[in-house]
Amino acid sequence: MNDDAFDDYERGLELSLFQEYRDVSTQFKYVVETERRFYLANEVSLERRDAANDFYFELTMRDVWVWDIYRSDRFVKQVRVLTFKDVNVEELNAHDFELPKELSLDD
Repeated sequence: MNDDAFDDYERGLELSLFQEYRDVSTQFKYVVETERRFYLANEVSLERRDAANDFYFELTMRDVWVWDIYRSDRFVKQVRVLTFKDVNVEELNAHDFELPKELSLDD
């Protein structure tokens, strides 16, 4: 596979993932961003854990959709993340999920 074909393939995967995100986002209450992943979830628990001279975050999510281009099944029952990095959790209102018309992929 040449570079152009691979780039086209990845662009197609990204577009498909974005369309899936747009279709499922209204089913979720929270948007969660970690250093490695982006999630949609209906239940989120974030705990700070102290360890020796440092601390980390333990993030538990239930009823989750994972933004990952290479996963065949992005819906997950439960996700647990341990991280020393920042975690962003946003609770969304129903109107927050609507994309502006200029970003719509529909004709």
